[in-house]
Amino acid sequence: MAEMQRAAETLKDLGWGVSVFGSARIRPDSPYYALSEQVGARLAQAGLPVIAGGGPGIMEAANKGAFEAGGQSVGLNIKLPMETTNNRYQTHSLTFDYFYSRKATFFMHSAAYIALPGGFGTLDELFEVLTLVQTRKVPAAPIILIGTAFWEGLVAWVRQELLANRLIGPNDLDLLTITDDLDVVMQTINHYCDVFSEERQAAPALPE
Repeated sequence: MAEMQRAAETLKDLGWGVSVFGSARIRPDSPYYALSEQVGARLAQAGLPVIAGGGPGIMEAANKGAFEAGGQSVGLNIKLPMETTNNRYQTHSLTFDYFYSRKATFFMHSAAYIALPGGFGTLDELFEVLTLVQTRKVPAAPIILIGTAFWEGLVAWVRQELLANRLIGPNDLDLLTITDDLDVVMQTINHYCDVFSEERQAAPALPE
């Protein structure tokens, strides 16, 4: 609770941002690193704060893109033995001991979510936000997967196993937008912000 309170106080004037999830293991020479950096820059240019995990890889790229574009670049850093340094591209920096309070901070301050390729941590973040939006514990928000070649197998499995066996609702896959086109990413987010902005007028808060 102390971590979440500190985060709320630090970010109280930030406004609604966009969370970017992805692997710390993606190297700077990866095309996904370049995509994430472009995403960060495009969001910053649109006046949207970028919220990332503060570590290397995809997180660093998103923070870097926003930082170098002159935008607000938030790093929600987690203390891990394999990640001993945080990336330097942060205008707002918080450090967490607990994944729970870190994830809650993402959800408290995000009007949209973007996931690039990642491992267990990225999948954890993706499926938690899907669950929160599906169950209406947080307001509806765009959830965008960038990297169709990476995500298509997972989405096919969800369709073949979860949807076919009625373990999710018939419209639940509509919560996702899957694309490699950053124009589509920005159009989706901007459309949501224009049409549904009234739902996001309230101050950031924990999921209900």
